[in-house]
Amino acid sequence: MFEDEDIEHPHEECGVFAIYAPERDVARAAYFGLYALQHRGQESAGIAVADGKAIFSFKEMGLVNQVFDEHVIASLKGHIAIGHTRYSTTGGSMICNAQPLLAADEQLGQFALAHNGNLANASALRARLLRMGQQFESTSDSEIISAMILRADGATLAERVTHVAPFLSAAYSLVLCSVSEVIAVRDPYAVRPLCLGKIDDSWIVASETCALDILGGQFVREIAPGEMLVIDGAGESGLHSFHVAEPMQRAGCLFEHIYFSRPDSQLGAGSLYSSRQRMGVALAHEFQVDADLVIAVPDSAIPAATGYAAARGIPYADGLIKNRYVGRTFIQPDQQLRERGVRLKFNALPDILRDKRVIMIDDSIVRGTTTRQLVQLLRQAGAAEVHVGVTSPPFRHPCYLGIDVAQYNELIASQHNGDVAKITQAIAADSLHYLSLDVLIEATGLPKNSFCVGCFTGTYPAPIVENEEQLPIILQNN
Repeated sequence: MFEDEDIEHPHEECGVFAIYAPERDVARAAYFGLYALQHRGQESAGIAVADGKAIFSFKEMGLVNQVFDEHVIASLKGHIAIGHTRYSTTGGSMICNAQPLLAADEQLGQFALAHNGNLANASALRARLLRMGQQFESTSDSEIISAMILRADGATLAERVTHVAPFLSAAYSLVLCSVSEVIAVRDPYAVRPLCLGKIDDSWIVASETCALDILGGQFVREIAPGEMLVIDGAGESGLHSFHVAEPMQRAGCLFEHIYFSRPDSQLGAGSLYSSRQRMGVALAHEFQVDADLVIAVPDSAIPAATGYAAARGIPYADGLIKNRYVGRTFIQPDQQLRERGVRLKFNALPDILRDKRVIMIDDSIVRGTTTRQLVQLLRQAGAAEVHVGVTSPPFRHPCYLGIDVAQYNELIASQHNGDVAKITQAIAADSLHYLSLDVLIEATGLPKNSFCVGCFTGTYPAPIVENEEQLPIILQNN
């Protein structure tokens, strides 16, 4: 993959999917569910299917439609499926880290696991398990969860997950399956999204509601903080809910609302498209610079830009055209193309931009490199002025709960200590405005205390635990 793809945004984490449907082609359903979640990870994809007796799986590096074909889908027979599409956050981009993970022991039998998120205590847990003699085949923290399940007490997968969950520090949204049941678990802070849906009499679990929509399913509800669902049959009697970790103050990732989740997904108070439009309207109230034209950095900022333009009464136009395929090639650009930088992914429209005072709306600025190149591209296309409006606060801190972002010395807002004037100069814009945090949260329609805002404030819901001595004493005795 082109190494400079979309470096201006935090990268997605992963997407998970599960279905219990005795009357359906569950592998095909999982394929299309993952296809809808492709934006959450483009490095690898996998599906595991259970038929009541055994689990069969297939996973490879690449996009969903590159990994699976009709032959593979036809070979995966059963009434249960779980799937995963991955972007590496913990663990490198290698086939050994692709999911779902498969494991087994004599008492429990086979199970498969797919994980979205990062464990804040992964380092300490790995050190403890290594000291106990555990061998790891991958570098992902998902294998830590699998190893702990194998070591836990309990005759069933649900019993073992119940024993393991209290030792896991956010963030995790999990789907698992045995040969006969699906299990879904969400961490007690609900950092990463996970929802429950229905199609006819069958149950679906997915990272986002867009994966339900593609199958014609209905959104039922979000899985609650610290909740475990066990699905072992069709209909209401086949769904069982348990709390396996004490619910904490909810701390959903705010970037799911700003950028990660698809705009047609529901998360919290309605569709994210409407939420992002409200962010644009809120930005319009704060950022009143004179301009002739509003444009978006496509595609993620389009809802906010249209909301901003409507609120200001300024025309909206497509000033930038995005090449949606440049980031999907493994062929590296030569040096001349590298020097062109952002032109690999975006092209400006001089007929639209010439002699115009332009407001460019984006959802975030991370390193600032792409933003500066886009400002230059607009000027080269004839823009008289370029003003930048961002529908999030300055991104000043890395995330360790499931987002792959730059380190402190690479974050432009951190480099300049949040000084907007200096950041404006660094990106060569005429002006720059970040949406304030309280107003951003208000635009989501959810309570102020519902979110993790660590990337903006440096305050996270769960502390990093690196020293195994900080782990609960009971794990030392397992």
